[in-house]
Amino acid sequence: MLKQIRSLIIVLMSFTYTLVSAQSTNDDLSLKDSFKPITADNIFKTEGYYNWGTSILKTDDGKYHMFYSRWKKEYGFYGWLTHSEIAHATSKSPAGPWTYKETVLQGARENRWDAITAHNPKIKYFDGKYYLYYVGTNLGDKNFTEEELIETAHTGYGHANWKILRPNQRVGVAVANSINGPWKRFDTPLIEPSGPITTITVNPAITKAKDGNYYLIVKGDKPNEKRFIRNQAMAISKSPIGPFVIQEKPVIDYIDTEDMSMWYDEIRDRFYGVFHAHGFIGMVTSADGLHWEKAQNYELMPKEVKQEDGTKLIPDRLERPFIYHENGIPKVLGLAAKQGDESFSIFIPIE
Repeated sequence: MLKQIRSLIIVLMSFTYTLVSAQSTNDDLSLKDSFKPITADNIFKTEGYYNWGTSILKTDDGKYHMFYSRWKKEYGFYGWLTHSEIAHATSKSPAGPWTYKETVLQGARENRWDAITAHNPKIKYFDGKYYLYYVGTNLGDKNFTEEELIETAHTGYGHANWKILRPNQRVGVAVANSINGPWKRFDTPLIEPSGPITTITVNPAITKAKDGNYYLIVKGDKPNEKRFIRNQAMAISKSPIGPFVIQEKPVIDYIDTEDMSMWYDEIRDRFYGVFHAHGFIGMVTSADGLHWEKAQNYELMPKEVKQEDGTKLIPDRLERPFIYHENGIPKVLGLAAKQGDESFSIFIPIE
């Protein structure tokens, strides 16, 4: 009888563990109907600048810090590849309003790998230090003047320099002991294209998982593809500054996507990534960080934003999604919008 009771207890414990495990790894995160209408406080514009992309971090004093790309309007919208800088703003709320504080990174010049532009940042806090991931590029050994860079920006894709600047784009990282810097750059980029991506490594998204490893998603061109399609690749390291090893299996290769925002959901014990594609903002998920699939809530929203007055904001472009979360719980969806000759940041509160 005692043996039977013990056996029954073991079976019940095993069943309970299996049930809890299944619940903790269940993909039941639904954001589709959770986005609240925005107000003027949820839109961040800068006079004389194009703003593009956001990344938010909360410090122990309760203040929110937002790092974003911006470049002067006088260079034209294509100036993102030649004149983008990374700026720092602060707020009492992750949904805004935001106040510009300082510019923290610009193109370093001096023939460095990040000589030209500092773009698409992600700010992270790992083990007592702040890490600012960003994209830079260069013109190789080619000498250039500021006038030539301005000409490149005004011309855009058709300029000869564009054919050098685009493939030279790489992801790097700067490190600081304080959210206010100073920021230490490195002499080499963080990661080179390989495996499921080629040509470039751009638009980083990084998180630390419960196994202690750092999971980094970067975008690159899709190999052996004549069409203009980009893949999302996963790289893993034991350190936030690398070395990172790109995995053979891509995160996304079945649709042209950009601008991943990734986090580890502690409640569900799984990874989530939000991206933008042609026509919608989407979400993918993974139980292990290696094998990714469409989330149950795959298409989060069309490229339009509800406003408090009942109207919809439908920009010409709506990109660079960023999910600000606390302990894995999404609080705000940040987006970059372009409408006419304005580009600005939008922060949608999540219920």
